[in-house]
Amino acid sequence: MVFGLAADAVVIIHLGFVGFVAFGAAGVWWRPRLALLHLPAVAWGVGIELTGTACPLTPLEQWLRLQTGPSSYERDFVAHYVLPVLYPPGLTSDTQWLLGGVVCIVNLVAYACIWRVRTNRSKAHM
Repeated sequence: MVFGLAADAVVIIHLGFVGFVAFGAAGVWWRPRLALLHLPAVAWGVGIELTGTACPLTPLEQWLRLQTGPSSYERDFVAHYVLPVLYPPGLTSDTQWLLGGVVCIVNLVAYACIWRVRTNRSKAHM
């Protein structure tokens, strides 16, 4: 039971981190200092995707699941509904490169928009 809850917590944290990597620039819009956390997170996330390595949370979550027994993977809500978001079926290295590229492009565009708006605001106040 404890291992299952710990595994669920790791998956939720992992999903939150992935969401922060993908959409954290929206938070930077309101809190510019958040970029100090977001940019390294993006670098980490893109690096993981492009190198094809596993995030350290993945083996931790898998180990915790193994401690709960083989049936927990099939019955657990998080394992059934959240894990496919993190580890889609048929995930290949080409797909990982595509995902890494999309995350890079989305964040570059978001930061360019933020920079442009903030630059225009500061010019307007001069």
